[in-house]
Amino acid sequence: MTTVTRDLREFDRDTDNIYQSVVIISKRANQIGQEVKEELNAKLEEFGSTSDNLEEVFENREQIEIAKHYEQLPKPSLIAISQYLSGEVYYRVPGSESEDK
Repeated sequence: MTTVTRDLREFDRDTDNIYQSVVIISKRANQIGQEVKEELNAKLEEFGSTSDNLEEVFENREQIEIAKHYEQLPKPSLIAISQYLSGEVYYRVPGSESEDK
């Protein structure tokens, strides 16, 4: 089961604005996606070949296994939603008078 029905009132509980909550979640998802991408690229570079010969194309079993592992990870948006709903995301609104969260 990959589809989850969510209560929208949970999202605007802290911000009182569903759109602001969606922006916060999307920015966090972008951060998570960038971190995962950098981590994946670093691991794949460890197993990369040093030759730039275009005629030689060979499979690297370690790279394939690493790529499969990262494909099975949850999407960054799902991780960001989970973090936001559990209160793990720090955000601040520029120009707001209230205390930042």
